[in-house]
Amino acid sequence: MNRISRTEGLHGSLRVPGDKSISHRSVIFASLAEGVSKISGFLDGEDCLRTVEVFRNMGVQIDRTGTTLTIHGKGLKGLKEPEVPLYFGNSGTTARLMSGVLAGLPFFTTTYGDESLSRRPMDRVVAPLREMGASIYGREGAKKLPISFDQSPLRGITYELPVKSAQVKSAVLLGGLFAEGKTTVIEQGRTRNHTETLLPQFGVELTEEDLKVSIDGGQVLTAADVDVPGDISSAAFFLVAAAITRNSDVTIEHVGLNETRNGIVQALDQMGADISYTITDYIGEEPVGDVKVRSSTLEGQTFEGDIISNVIDEIPILALAATQAKGRTIIKDAKELKVKETDRIQAVCDNLNALGASITPTEDGMIIDGGTPLHGAEVSSAGDHRIGMMEAIASLITEGDVSIQQPEAINISYPSFFSDLDQLLVKK
Repeated sequence: MNRISRTEGLHGSLRVPGDKSISHRSVIFASLAEGVSKISGFLDGEDCLRTVEVFRNMGVQIDRTGTTLTIHGKGLKGLKEPEVPLYFGNSGTTARLMSGVLAGLPFFTTTYGDESLSRRPMDRVVAPLREMGASIYGREGAKKLPISFDQSPLRGITYELPVKSAQVKSAVLLGGLFAEGKTTVIEQGRTRNHTETLLPQFGVELTEEDLKVSIDGGQVLTAADVDVPGDISSAAFFLVAAAITRNSDVTIEHVGLNETRNGIVQALDQMGADISYTITDYIGEEPVGDVKVRSSTLEGQTFEGDIISNVIDEIPILALAATQAKGRTIIKDAKELKVKETDRIQAVCDNLNALGASITPTEDGMIIDGGTPLHGAEVSSAGDHRIGMMEAIASLITEGDVSIQQPEAINISYPSFFSDLDQLLVKK
């Protein structure tokens, strides 16, 4: 249990750990490539390490020194049948993206996850992969883990996504690498595009037109080096912390500013935050830069439509910001939060209300009445890393201490979170 107290402010500069989405994809693409790839800035959180272990169990040599990985790729046809079931832990990204790979491999695999992941829906990736010809079996008709994949030739399809999900899009495109012919994915709206920006670095050609992306099967991936930028979803917690905490001035350096991921910057700007950013570099097609935030007076807003898929992982911390804004904030079109590590709509409402907030859950979001002073209480991450970090940031502005049960869940995406937070705190 972590107990955290109110602070007098946050000051300084910080680099957050590597982007989780890019770290996962870099390991997958480098393992499927021919040759040796070097991944620097890799996020060594529990989720990304699950992807590393999956490929090690299929014969890929992956050497790790701190946050640098050296991956000896096996190519699309060089992986071997694992001797043990593949464990995904709590990682939904591993489970969904790897489904696209495992569906195309010429051998049998069985996969499973922890209790939380075993409750999350897998049919959204299983359905299109079966349409491609994949042989997939599992609990509740393969709607839930554990799931097994048997060898079966895949064929290219045109698939219109029923949900806005970069994970489903990526799973189908990865299956398309192993398929005969062309695979096309049509989105309802823009989602994060790291798969599309990274695959060309490994020599894969994609064609993109509006909300449509296509890939030809049988392409050879070649080794590439990737410098993973900081994760904007991790940075979001400190951006909000600086905005809502008095006497604060914080800069997050070398963070990814991909326009399909920077929704938290847009949302805070819309609320009137004193926030600015500068793009300092490009890593491949990924813009990287510095984001600066000072203590701010926020105004309640309505968030709905296209921005939601861009800010979906940041909604817990955005909700905290809304509790300190003037007026009411309404979040809509966020039903996807119900099938995250927890039901994040309910978890956000329960935990922030326990601290004195006034939030009402709705079917697809929440209604937040701002300007509410928060007080200390005992809360729980419920095993969800983003809920745990939200609670820690809330403690910076509460009257009284906040005690967090299951703070270890934060290690899933941000093992150094508490030490990085301590680095910014102005001590009394």
